[in-house]
Amino acid sequence: MLASIAGWIPAIILPTAAGIQLYKILRYKKAQGVSSLAWTFFAIANIGAYFFAEKYFIIQSILAFLLTAILNLMIAIFAKIYKN
Repeated sequence: MLASIAGWIPAIILPTAAGIQLYKILRYKKAQGVSSLAWTFFAIANIGAYFFAEKYFIIQSILAFLLTAILNLMIAIFAKIYKN
């Protein structure tokens, strides 16, 4: 029970944090101080964590790792586009 509840913490926090960063980049069309390389590494790490967890069809795992990885890659791409 506790593990299931604890699984929701990264499933909510990680994509929300990445979404906030992505929103800021898209809203202001500026990526000053945002490292596209770092966000690419975060995406790779999240994909690795998804496979390491071996919970491929659990919604918490999908949200925490795969959704976050997609958002991380979007941040990296838009950081390159809007780099000043």
